[in-house]
Amino acid sequence: MGATLHSPEPDRLLKEGDVVELDDIRLTVLHTPGHTPGHISLVGDGVAFVGDVIFRESIGRTDFPRSSFDQLVDSIRRKIYTLPDDTVLYNGHGPATTVGHEKRFNPFVRE
Repeated sequence: MGATLHSPEPDRLLKEGDVVELDDIRLTVLHTPGHTPGHISLVGDGVAFVGDVIFRESIGRTDFPRSSFDQLVDSIRRKIYTLPDDTVLYNGHGPATTVGHEKRFNPFVRE
């Protein structure tokens, strides 16, 4: 009843500080572990694609094997909350938010 899925090998592994270019868009890689050990966020001019690190007034799940609540909160405080307050955060599920909004209203990671 189940199928075996095979993932292709990556062309390269991304690490903190790498720059990904998509046409004229440049995104800088931030290693933001917690939801998963290898989770990254991609930061551009006024935007950040944060996946499942942070959501509007919530955070990503940490009940998976190898996930860590402490790492997730540390990633948010040291990487996401150091971005300008008007940076728009696009997450993996739900509405976009901003760094400033989350600093003020996120009950899991208030400043």
